[in-house]
Amino acid sequence: MHHQFNRQSIRLQGYDYSKEGLYFITICCQNRLHRFGKIVNGKMMLSNAGKQVQICWLAIPEHFTNVVLHDFVVMPNHIHGIVEISTLPVRVNHHLPHHTRANDDLSQRHGTSRTVGSIVRGFKIGVTKWFIENYNTKNIWQRNYYEHIIRNQNAYQNISNYIQNNPLNWKQDKFHR
Repeated sequence: MHHQFNRQSIRLQGYDYSKEGLYFITICCQNRLHRFGKIVNGKMMLSNAGKQVQICWLAIPEHFTNVVLHDFVVMPNHIHGIVEISTLPVRVNHHLPHHTRANDDLSQRHGTSRTVGSIVRGFKIGVTKWFIENYNTKNIWQRNYYEHIIRNQNAYQNISNYIQNNPLNWKQDKFHR
């Protein structure tokens, strides 16, 4: 039986968006190649590579103890996700059980936006290592990434809906090729 994800937003009530701690990130495959699976009847069917992308994304808080993952979706040739960066390590993780982690958190040394770059870089490296080991391919990612600061509740809700509906709207998606 297919269970719907709980669509309720993790933390909207009373959230201080002015802290600029919520980022909408999009990372694309080089040449927009479809490496991560395909859309069938409006649902994303992950390939083995797509499953690995999801594993690497969900592992981000293990490397950045001050990051909470919100909605995300792995698409055939890109990934969209909302990441929340807090100034303190996060005790509760909404996606993974909390493990005792080495505090290799970079945000204490850099501004938040630079931390987004570190998160993306680490994520890309993790996926690339897997591709090298499994497919002897290393040029997986487009060089940069798209980053958008989410500044209010309305923007959060719109982006969250966009992420959740991305597989359904694949044919109209600007990343579709």
